[in-house]
Amino acid sequence: MSGQAWVPRALAAADLPGLLAVQRACYGDGFVESGEVFARRLASPANCSLVLERAGTVCAYLAAYRSVQGKVTPLHGDFEAMAHTDTLYLHDMAVLPALGGQGLARALLQPLWAQATAAGLVHTALVSVQGSQAYWARHGYAVQPLADAAQQARLASYGEEAVYMVRSLGAAA
Repeated sequence: MSGQAWVPRALAAADLPGLLAVQRACYGDGFVESGEVFARRLASPANCSLVLERAGTVCAYLAAYRSVQGKVTPLHGDFEAMAHTDTLYLHDMAVLPALGGQGLARALLQPLWAQATAAGLVHTALVSVQGSQAYWARHGYAVQPLADAAQQARLASYGEEAVYMVRSLGAAA
């Protein structure tokens, strides 16, 4: 499946079985989210998720939506549409382990960052889990403490080691 350029497209309901297979291949049981949750997210007007597939097989996905800085989507939570947004929230990105190191993550991130910038968003944010903080730091994200108790509780749904990270969309990475 390598050797060809990866071209992302919008994540669709028909991709959910493949998305769930990628999710199971990448995460422990504690981070697997249901197809029902992802279906509700796809229906959100704030959704801007992408997928990479080859020959009908989902190889990677990036679940994302337009939000506001400092707002965390809890594990198993829905994408909440907001009247005014300033942040591209990256909820979940996964690549089939066999395809790691082939640029699939960047093929998902770069066009979504560009789309968000063109839409007037100024930040991108995420919750780093499973030891991914150094990976996201290499892409320009920095840990940002959450002052709001409700958002801290949402962050806690990911476990003790989870951290909220933010990056300016104007930053090069």
